[in-house]
Amino acid sequence: MTGASGLLGSEIALSVAGQGYTVFFTWNSSEERATQILEQIRWITPESQMVRCDVAKASEISRAFATFRAQFDRLDLLIASASNFFSTPLPDVTEKEWDSLVDTNLKGTFFTMQEAVRIMEKQPFLSRIISMSDVSAELVWQNFAPYTVSKAGIQHLTRIFAKRYAPRILVNSIAPGTITINPDKEMEPQQEIINKIPLKRLGDPLDIVKAILFLLESDYITGQIINVDGGKLLQ
Repeated sequence: MTGASGLLGSEIALSVAGQGYTVFFTWNSSEERATQILEQIRWITPESQMVRCDVAKASEISRAFATFRAQFDRLDLLIASASNFFSTPLPDVTEKEWDSLVDTNLKGTFFTMQEAVRIMEKQPFLSRIISMSDVSAELVWQNFAPYTVSKAGIQHLTRIFAKRYAPRILVNSIAPGTITINPDKEMEPQQEIINKIPLKRLGDPLDIVKAILFLLESDYITGQIINVDGGKLLQ
């Protein structure tokens, strides 16, 4: 799993461990935070491990998978959730900002998925890949062009991988709506955001976890984008 040391990612990692999975996850910016998450996961699955990896660099992804192969002999599930996010108003987006967002979100997801299928396609059992995208892939956020483009790209990659690797690998994507309030992401007061959501509440990390657990139980869903947004896309 990539992106397991964030607020949402850690909830996902702990929940997957609770289903009996040994978790191998990457971290990049905070070793202290990652170590805390690993300690919590090991209370559930003691053999879980972590490795540092900047998913914006394909060479580091390859090294992370080499470490994985040295420690584990099978890969049942990949959750690609590492993500970068910040505002980039037009027309002042720099190449550095574009690369930071697109390389981490889209390029990182692609090369992580590519490394995973190299292992999964040789296995004699069903495997799963779950990418994390965003409902913004279907919205027009004028101040977040590189971010939303990267998330739209992840959704298209999900469909491509699903078609290419069926029936041995199921590939789907979870697209969260507003799970937590981020002042850079939403330029509105909290109540105004809630008013635009048909279910009249913000999402909770548990809402995303439930969607992932649903996909882990199903063996007849692939190539789908599951929007967990409280109906936000209905606006």
